[in-house]
Amino acid sequence: MLLQVVLLLLHCLASTLGQYELCKSLVSTDEGSVWEHYACQPKSASMKDYMRIKVDPPGITCGNPPERFCTLENPYLCSDECDASNPDLAHPPQLMQDRERNGLITYWQTVTWRRHPEPLLANITMSWNKSLELTDDIQITFEYGRPTIMILDKSMDHGHSWQPYQFYADDCLDAFNMQPKRVRDLSPANITRVICTEHYSRWVGSKNDKNVKFEVRARFAVFAGSRLQNMDSLYTRMESMKGLRDFFTFTNLRLRLLRPALGGTYVQRDNLLKYFYAISNIDVPARCKCNLHASQCLLQDGNLQCQCEHNTTGQDCQRCKKGFKAKSWKAGSYLPAPNGTPNICTIAGSPSGSNCECYGHSNRCSYIDYLNIITCVSCKHNTRGQNCQHCRLGYFRNASAELDDESVCIECNCNQMGSVHDRCNSTGFCQCKDGATGAKCDDCVPGYYWKQGCYPNLCDEEMLLCQNGGTCYQNQKCICPPEFKGVLCQHSRCEAGKDCNTASSPHFSTATLLLCTLLGHLLTRLTPH
Repeated sequence: MLLQVVLLLLHCLASTLGQYELCKSLVSTDEGSVWEHYACQPKSASMKDYMRIKVDPPGITCGNPPERFCTLENPYLCSDECDASNPDLAHPPQLMQDRERNGLITYWQTVTWRRHPEPLLANITMSWNKSLELTDDIQITFEYGRPTIMILDKSMDHGHSWQPYQFYADDCLDAFNMQPKRVRDLSPANITRVICTEHYSRWVGSKNDKNVKFEVRARFAVFAGSRLQNMDSLYTRMESMKGLRDFFTFTNLRLRLLRPALGGTYVQRDNLLKYFYAISNIDVPARCKCNLHASQCLLQDGNLQCQCEHNTTGQDCQRCKKGFKAKSWKAGSYLPAPNGTPNICTIAGSPSGSNCECYGHSNRCSYIDYLNIITCVSCKHNTRGQNCQHCRLGYFRNASAELDDESVCIECNCNQMGSVHDRCNSTGFCQCKDGATGAKCDDCVPGYYWKQGCYPNLCDEEMLLCQNGGTCYQNQKCICPPEFKGVLCQHSRCEAGKDCNTASSPHFSTATLLLCTLLGHLLTRLTPH
């Protein structure tokens, strides 16, 4: 009976928590109680409470200076006023994310279309400084008519680059040269396709329908069923279908309002005060993207922060904690259902199930019986060691790369002529032969010259000066005057005991004298008498 009660409580707890909302639980084993880890993610929440809103261009918000406006339903009753200096008549951007009290609707409003035919354009940028994942439909509530043309954009890199999420127009072909589509027209193969819809842009009366949606549930339903009862199927597709999970991921959203509601007619130039944009609410149901390594996401120092588990860290739990790099970082997985795979970061040298962690440099391990260890086999990327955590001889560690980086080991590139061998120390410096210097031993210290290696200077201006007027040539030899010889021109060419008076005159060899004599006779014969 007690067991049944416990099981019932556990079932109720699981139902309360929902799927993938538990990162770990304490379970009993033969060795005692141990933590069992699961893939986990935060609950969905309304992200409008955390978003930062920016509206541009400057001056697009009404009220400065004050101006009158009317509505499409009462186009000639233009007694309403927008005045930024009066709190009761102001319509600032923050009213798009406030919570209406006492049934009073508050909204942001733009200037009227006084400058027609110049386009009335407005951009609304929403930022969170955090990666988020959509969990339900985005809904924008427009007072006094939905735009006839607008675009919803998203960014995944904090606004550095943008891509369209969906196009909206009363005539998609005319506005964007796109055929109109609904999400229900999409198939599993093209569910991430960016479409243009006419469903939210045609005039139906401002009081009848104010909402514009980006339909998320309908896309989920393609895999999970119309009531989203088969979420396992959706999560399986998230893992297997390239780009599906990224499709619902964003850091920023942007609304580009390109043409206001027209009331179902053409622009009536005699009354432009009835054309403007007004938004009372933007709802963005989403969860913090924590890469399935956290079940909570809290506001810290003004920013959303995943409360990371599985020895991960970072705003999105996107890397391993320091000291837990034995297992290279990997996002958690929804598979296998129902608890997924946590892909925990582990301490260097610790076992990871039955596998040995090799920092991504090997996918094979071997058990060495007599040492009782598991070691990586055939380490790639010039690594070696039990966990491929060291560099091969002739390579050194790249200090700017993580251990799981393919470029973690850099070749020493020691100069063969100047170095003792091809190995270097941990900072990349090679062991040099005498006279050689430099990180790669490809230069010479003072007093040496390079000639396929470093050799001592025979002469220079500081150490070994050439004697008797000799000049030093490239530190390698002395060029001697005719009357001196020797490495340093230190010996006289005159032999001891002989007359050296002619030592300064040119010395010619016997062969040279004979050649000169023959040339003289030849010239005598050729010269006419």
